[in-house]
Formats: sequence, structure tokens, C-alpha cells
Amino acid sequence: MSSLNSDAGNSPLVARHLDLAYDHRQIVTDLDVEIPDGKFSIIVGPNACGKSTLLRALARLLSPAKGSVLLDGHNIAQMKTKKIAQRLGLLPQSSIAPEGISVAELVSRGRHPHQSFLRQWTDVDEKAVLSALRATNTESLSSRLVDELSGGQRQRVWVAMVLAQETSLLLLDEPTTFLDVAFQIELLDLFAQLNNEYGHTLVAVLHDLNQACRYADEIIAMKDGAIVAQGPPEQIITAELVDEVFGIGCRVIDDPVTGAPMIVAGMPKKTFA
Repeated sequence: MSSLNSDAGNSPLVARHLDLAYDHRQIVTDLDVEIPDGKFSIIVGPNACGKSTLLRALARLLSPAKGSVLLDGHNIAQMKTKKIAQRLGLLPQSSIAPEGISVAELVSRGRHPHQSFLRQWTDVDEKAVLSALRATNTESLSSRLVDELSGGQRQRVWVAMVLAQETSLLLLDEPTTFLDVAFQIELLDLFAQLNNEYGHTLVAVLHDLNQACRYADEIIAMKDGAIVAQGPPEQIITAELVDEVFGIGCRVIDDPVTGAPMIVAGMPKKTFA
């Protein structure tokens, strides 16, 4: 298992000694993590292990009971909300659009962090929205109501809104939940493109370990509110780690398409001669 990177100088988002709790129920204790710059990092682990809780803390949606989150070296708790939104975009686990809003109107809301009393809508904002629509292949949907779209189309529109913020750091909380397999792959391909072609730093929470291995540059494996291992999938994903984190026997083989680790679950935890 890999150790955490001790050099935070190249990490845009760092957590130090985090304690996270809901209603005095401790979820995460003394957690340290550094998000690699320019990489697609994916957080995996069993249900209720603290994955989404950690992501919420990184986005300043949850205040730590102890410890701190640093965004570009600054304590995120002390930063202005608009300043954070100009640097960090968040796609939450469930998003509800206002009734009767069009795709173009919703995506345009991604420009709010750049607006002020003195700075109203400009050509720069218009170009950012069009660029986000093109990047997510939703330009043809711009005049349609969000309520009329399929689940996969809606999720792409929410991604477009986040992209319109023009932040280079994106946090994605279970972005493929409730989507069929085709839309899951389509969306993950989009995230990979944002990382590979546009240089975005992405952090996603996923449930599907094989999808995580196929798309991630960096896996962050959690169990019981702690990080068990962090590193490239080919370095840390082993049958022993899967057993430790998920409690299942498996065999780890090479993905025939990408060469990434692929987990074949349901194997005996022990083999006998």
C-alpha cells in the first residue's frame, strides 16, 4: 500500500488532521489527504465509510470538528465563498433544477461567481457558457427545459453548469448514480477528457471499483473513516486490499481493454492445496 505524498507543494487541495462528524457522530478521525494536481482521483470504499463526507469537507459544505482543509495553501474556512467558487466546482450527489428553467439558463448560473454589482453579463460569460455546452455535448439541448431531459442528459447539463464556472478543480459526488451503464461510461469518458485534454483536476466518489480502476490516475481507498491506501490503481489494487476494504474475495486481473486492474469478485478468500 502506498503512503500519502508528503509534499503538499504541488497539491491544490489538502486536508490535515480532519475530524468530521454529523450530530456528534464521528465519521472521520485524524485524516490526512493530498489531491494530486492535474490528476483524476477517485475515492472508493464501502457504504458509510466517509467518502462523501470527506468530499463535502473538501468543498467546505461540512465544517471539520478538528483539522483544516487548504485550498491553494489557504485555509478554506477563512476564504470568501465567491473566491472558492471561482477556484473549485462541485457536482453534488443529487441536484434539483428550478421548475421551468431551460438548459441555457441553468448552465448560465455557473457564471454567478464571476458576477458582481459592477460586473454584469459580458461576452466572456457568454463564451464560457457556450464552451461548457460544447464540451458536454449539450449545445443542441440549450433551449429545452431541464425537466424534459433524460437522467443522463440532465447529469451532463449539471456538469456543463460546473464547467461554466471555469474552475480547474472539480469535485464530483457519485456522479453516475441512477444512470444506466451506457450513460455511466459516457459521463466517465467526459470526465477523462476534461482531465486529459483540458487539464482539470478531478476528484470523484464512485461505487464501482472496476470503473474507478479504469478511469483513475489515483485511487483513494477508504474504510471506517480512514484512508487505507492511496496511489495509482496498478500499484495499490490487490486482492488483499479489496478483501481488507470491501470484505470480499476476488482475483485481480488486467483489464483486456485498458490494462488497468480489473476485479473479478466472488473468489474464495483463501485457497487450499
